[in-house]
Amino acid sequence: MKIATRLTILLIVLTTMVALSVGWFAVAASTRSQYATLDGTINAVVVSGLGHPNAALSDALNVVDLNSYNLTLDVVDPTGAVVQVNTPEVALTSNPTLADVRASLGRVRAVADLPGFRLRSLIAGGGDFLVVAGSTRAITKQNQRLAGEVALAGMLVALVVLVLARLVMRKDLLTMARLIGYASDVARGDDRGAIPPSAGSRDVRELQGALATMVEALHQRIAMETRSVEAMQQFIGDASHELRTPLTVIKGYNELMENPSINDDQRARAVVRVRREIDRMDSLVADLLLSAEVREAPPHLDSEVNFSALVRARAEEFASDHPSRPVTIEVAPSLHVRARADLLDRLLTNSLNNIVRHTLSGTAVQVHLARESGRVVLRIGDAGDGLPEYGVRPQRFQRFDQSRSRDTGGSGLGMSIMADIAEGLGGTMATAKGALGGLELTFSFPTSG
Repeated sequence: MKIATRLTILLIVLTTMVALSVGWFAVAASTRSQYATLDGTINAVVVSGLGHPNAALSDALNVVDLNSYNLTLDVVDPTGAVVQVNTPEVALTSNPTLADVRASLGRVRAVADLPGFRLRSLIAGGGDFLVVAGSTRAITKQNQRLAGEVALAGMLVALVVLVLARLVMRKDLLTMARLIGYASDVARGDDRGAIPPSAGSRDVRELQGALATMVEALHQRIAMETRSVEAMQQFIGDASHELRTPLTVIKGYNELMENPSINDDQRARAVVRVRREIDRMDSLVADLLLSAEVREAPPHLDSEVNFSALVRARAEEFASDHPSRPVTIEVAPSLHVRARADLLDRLLTNSLNNIVRHTLSGTAVQVHLARESGRVVLRIGDAGDGLPEYGVRPQRFQRFDQSRSRDTGGSGLGMSIMADIAEGLGGTMATAKGALGGLELTFSFPTSG
């Protein structure tokens, strides 16, 4: 057998193996990601009911309905009787046993009695158990389809290599060897180096480009799945952290109102406090959702906004609503940015509301908008006490003045939401001591014309 034929066969075999390795890595990564997403969905429903078993079922149903989760919810009583309270497109094929329930109390798992499903349970009120289950049928079908595509892609690569090997042997073989090494690194998860350059024919250069595109697409898919999981975990963590206090207060006042010995005035004050905590929770969840939307989504550059008109309108409204404050408005005309108008409006509202919340009623305010070095720069300053430190990127739930309570200082999300919005629109936010002596917020955006 000629050396060229041997090298051709070897090259075909190696290329096919590399293609299958990369495909296997892609299928494995997709499978892990899909199972992690399914487990995260199940955990999100379970977490909503942990700590308050009497409301576990209603909380779980609310989470499933709100997010349109395709999950089965079963209630299992201590005798093993099962009542299905939510039936998805693919429901459980048989009822979970008490052994299945107890085995899945701590984490999401698959059980032998229920093939094709993953489930987790929690203790509900009255000694019952709530089982949250999700079907893996869609994951299995997609993996089978991906496996078929990987096999087909492997055969196509082998055919391409067979043709190229007969036409180009020297430079192409050297380039292919390098590409094989790079693809093997990718399959192992080690792709820190750049893809090797091609010194062969156009076909080899195209193969190199296709490999680079495939690797980049794989990176983007993994990064997208990672961001989605991180955003979900961050939202759940933030919500559980900040909602703990108002929930504790509501629980305490609810127990107080159940006490028959309290008078009507005490009961009325308790009702007012509970409503106040509910309003705080509603506002906090809205802020968390907005922050998650801005941070997870790609840049919000939907349309062109007349920033000058928007800033002037909000500044004049602020001056009209707060006549005791000297307000200086300096807005250059016809400055436009590509953004979502509602996000810019929220940015301005948060900035001005911070001044109202944290400065005295007669404190001077300055609003300045101009074009600087090819960018649209907005500065909002006040003559208040300022911050203990400047130039630090605001973090979530960080209160710069630790002496402020949640009632007077807010949730600690206002500054971070402004920073998230600015960055989500392709801009920046900075804090500094302003000309009036207090805090000055500076927002910089690329201009659209």
